[in-house]
Amino acid sequence: MKLAEALLLRAEYQQKITNLQGRIMQNLKVQEDETPFENPQDLLTELSLTSDNLCELIQIINARNNSARLPDGKILSDALVEREMLMKKRQVLSVIVQAASQMDYRVMHTGIKINTTVSVESLQKQIDDISKKFRELDTQIQSLNWTIDL
Repeated sequence: MKLAEALLLRAEYQQKITNLQGRIMQNLKVQEDETPFENPQDLLTELSLTSDNLCELIQIINARNNSARLPDGKILSDALVEREMLMKKRQVLSVIVQAASQMDYRVMHTGIKINTTVSVESLQKQIDDISKKFRELDTQIQSLNWTIDL
């Protein structure tokens, strides 16, 4: 199995756990003399098995991420952390740019002048640079995921 396939399976297990939780919650209580649509005990057993499978799969993925390397020699797990931090930094700067770009119409009618304390242009340039780095790193990671065997 390729690493990318394992990542898809991990997402499937995570979604299944969420779905099982909902199904269990829907069948926890019934009126007297009624039966649930599904047996909660069976669902709990399936939940436990799926959780165990997910745990094992994540451990295998993590071990492989700690040994696989990008073409530039960077360890995959380090690249994943770097990609995550680029995404978070881009999100924070985007929120700041959006807030700085908004007009405050309540203040405009009072004659009070409001100045932005940051350079929206500079921040937007940073966002563009971060987006490019993110895209390039993500492409390397995705490419590697389809070539690495677990």
